[in-house]
Amino acid sequence: MTGLSPRTVRAVRPDRSNRLVLLALCLFTLYSVAPLWWLIVAATKDQAALYQSNGLWFSGMHLWQNLKQLFHYNHGIFLRWTANSLLYAGVGSAGGTLIALAAGYGLARFDFHGRRLAFGLVVVSFLIPTALLTLPMYLLFSRAGLVDTVWAILIPAFINPFSVYLAKVYTEASIPPELLEAARIDGAGEVRIFFSIVLRMMTTGAATVFLLAFVNTWNSFFLPLTMLRGETKWTLVLGLYDWSGRRLETGVDLTSLVLTGALMSVIPLAVVMVAMQRYWRTGVTLGALK
Repeated sequence: MTGLSPRTVRAVRPDRSNRLVLLALCLFTLYSVAPLWWLIVAATKDQAALYQSNGLWFSGMHLWQNLKQLFHYNHGIFLRWTANSLLYAGVGSAGGTLIALAAGYGLARFDFHGRRLAFGLVVVSFLIPTALLTLPMYLLFSRAGLVDTVWAILIPAFINPFSVYLAKVYTEASIPPELLEAARIDGAGEVRIFFSIVLRMMTTGAATVFLLAFVNTWNSFFLPLTMLRGETKWTLVLGLYDWSGRRLETGVDLTSLVLTGALMSVIPLAVVMVAMQRYWRTGVTLGALK
């Protein structure tokens, strides 16, 4: 930098810093997209090309044959698993979102004895690994006769302490207490206030909580593995895991079906994320109004 003015030196340093940030973002993007690219390429190959060709580039186009085999194998059990996952993730996330918003709103805007203790228990609860709770839940559901039923997956999905925490934080940021007091003065009851005012102003928070819960339930593995016995009640993740293990147990290699099914399993998550975008925009607009 000899011979350069201080102003020129200050201009060069930010430029280098921006280049390093851009390079880091490019590397992170490549790291994130590479597994998806490999999955797309692998889903287009037949069984032989899957092991003999370059893993990051195409070798023939057998995607339609793989899809046809995927949807017809074992009497179309893949479609049943997809429907099960949509049921567990959709209903569980919707119910869990409503419960979380109500609980978060109560913790944020109601003053009651033991509120700090209750919030502390919520924080401690989502710090505990879910896998540690699976065995106690299995014993509890066994006594209640709920093992190998839909409720063994839906009931845990309804209760999510982290969603309650997010709902509380968002309520404190977007729901002014003065608005609630004005509604009470006008004669509105607490239930009406929650459904008519709070839920409408918490659209962004509700969309975020629902999406996180949906992805978590959709990708859940250990809980369905423990609770579900019948093949027709399995989730998509559990079914693909079973297919991937058949090569060692029976000698039947279903790797191409597993990879094609894994690619298809990404589509519902992408659809849900795109559908949530308009609720995020609406929620931001409502949250900005006073």
